[in-house]
Amino acid sequence: MATHRPVSCGLDFCAAPNLNNCLHQATTNKFDFVCVPLVHPNFKREFFSGNAKERPGPFTRSDMLLCSSDWNNLVIGKLSPYFNPDSKIPMLMKNSETALNQELSLAAHLGVPAITFKLKGNIQKHMNLARIIYDKIMTTCIFQVWVQVPMENPAKQAYTYRDDEEHSLESPWEWWNSFRTVCDFERKIGVALIVSHDLPESEEIDRWLGEPVKCLIFPTTLFISNKRGYPVLSRAHQTLIKKFCSHDIQFILTGANRHQNISNYHSYLDYLWKSCQINGPVEKFARGYEDYLQCPLQPLMDNLESQTYEIFEKDPVKYTEYQRAIHMAIVDKSKKLRKTEPMLVTEIRAIKILSKPLIKFIVSYSVIMLVGAGRGPLVRASLNAADHAHKNVKVYAVEKNPNAVITLQALVKEMWSNRVTVVSCDMRNWEAPEKADILVSELLGSFGDNELSPECLDGVQKFLKDDGVSIPSSYTSYISPVQSSKLYNEVKQCKEKDKHAIAHFETPYVVHLQNKYDIAAPQSLFSFHHPNKDIVIDNTRYAVKKFTVRQNSVLHGFSGYFDAVLYDTVKLSIEPNSHSTGMFSWFPIFFPIKEPVQLKTGDEIEIHFWRRCSTKNVWYEWCLSKPICGSVHNPNGRSSTIGL
Repeated sequence: MATHRPVSCGLDFCAAPNLNNCLHQATTNKFDFVCVPLVHPNFKREFFSGNAKERPGPFTRSDMLLCSSDWNNLVIGKLSPYFNPDSKIPMLMKNSETALNQELSLAAHLGVPAITFKLKGNIQKHMNLARIIYDKIMTTCIFQVWVQVPMENPAKQAYTYRDDEEHSLESPWEWWNSFRTVCDFERKIGVALIVSHDLPESEEIDRWLGEPVKCLIFPTTLFISNKRGYPVLSRAHQTLIKKFCSHDIQFILTGANRHQNISNYHSYLDYLWKSCQINGPVEKFARGYEDYLQCPLQPLMDNLESQTYEIFEKDPVKYTEYQRAIHMAIVDKSKKLRKTEPMLVTEIRAIKILSKPLIKFIVSYSVIMLVGAGRGPLVRASLNAADHAHKNVKVYAVEKNPNAVITLQALVKEMWSNRVTVVSCDMRNWEAPEKADILVSELLGSFGDNELSPECLDGVQKFLKDDGVSIPSSYTSYISPVQSSKLYNEVKQCKEKDKHAIAHFETPYVVHLQNKYDIAAPQSLFSFHHPNKDIVIDNTRYAVKKFTVRQNSVLHGFSGYFDAVLYDTVKLSIEPNSHSTGMFSWFPIFFPIKEPVQLKTGDEIEIHFWRRCSTKNVWYEWCLSKPICGSVHNPNGRSSTIGL
């Protein structure tokens, strides 16, 4: 998420004999919350035998120490560290399980927003712990679970390994991945990353960007003193914070105060947070829509609302590039026209009925057809391009939305006069009075062809002269395998009474991708060219793409992008490697898969994609064949289609 809120930073206490004092210390030093044990470390409980079983009095503090709103907003509860519900000793295992359930019930009673504990190994050490946590949060508990995971395996710091042995050490990400898999990717379970002195490789850090990281835990030992004696972080740790600042994360400071005042740590983290703020046009436009699933627009079947037009007309890049492309096309057309002008003028003069100004106009004007004119941004771009080229143009603005036509007609009356002719009908049903030199459209969707640009432009290309130009002239879709627990859980939460149980996993979504990790680089999928010179026009497509996995990860679906050639060298792109800087008219598209797939380094992902067409609809189907073979998603368009 774009960093439009102040930094949120908590202060960790290993023990809190007086909770009110801890809160006072935190708030006076600018911290927003405290992270404290739910039960004092000295108060171990024994439910079956032993001295602790007979201890009188309450096992922890009263809930009346704080009001409900303070418990709800200011306290993160830490579970007791000695729990071992996976112990091989039956009595210890049973006692730990009972005490753990007691603390989880207490957390629910207090209404704390989250509880947290440290993960110290793979699932073989924590299977019963994972079951207990999962059982609890599947009931009425509303708190989140922050699983503390070190960024680096502590064994790397404790021992000196040879290179080959060091690489064999399991990454803590594997611990987390196994734990959350047992918990079925439950959305209430997130990660609290413990930042270490030595950071992992950049690619490994990027993998965490696809996880539900709730906070970064910074030990005070990571901070060094600058020349003025204030705590600062190394450049590597600053870069780490910048990477995560695009997510809605918080910070927790843990450890003893090693500088003049503990508030200096908060001030520094706040400074880094503010310095990471991104205020570009894309970030401003997308604020609040990060990882938010939206159904793709279907402008061919539905009439867009005025607000939708207004939003996209604010794009600072798209219409500038369209104008540049139209200008280049007009200039190139004029160059070709000059070669035939002398002969044409001679023929017209022979008729002896036209004046010189009219002869000049007839010879030198170009016909531009705008199909899907909307509220007129392409009309303005065309007229501006013509004026810049010092050429005359005749513009047809074709629009099927009767409400947008009202706007176009008003603009003709107020500004454009006889330079523009408004046509109110579906472009495919229109009978043009003349043929066009330039055919312009903005029917592109997040996946290039998903708003049925091929079908629309194939239907109107009969109005284009033999040497006519289509803008855009081509477009290509791209896909990339992606890991995102956030998006998987968002799709998982989508439920509709009258739809198939897995319908939402067979539906593509437009989404501003943020909390994700790209498992491999995007590859091109389907391409379309206009005008389409094929004798038999067929817009169905089928392609198989293979990707090599860079590191252990989890496949949750495929992100989709497109790029388009408007004219000659003028292009638009949302593909990450060639994204048009500052353009926000399109978010990527996301194709989910029904079940997450565990991947190993070097695995091959093989995905099959189809673009299917009928007389009424167009739809996509996709199927994974490697590393496991799955079923086809959205067969025969049973869950999602695009209406013709």
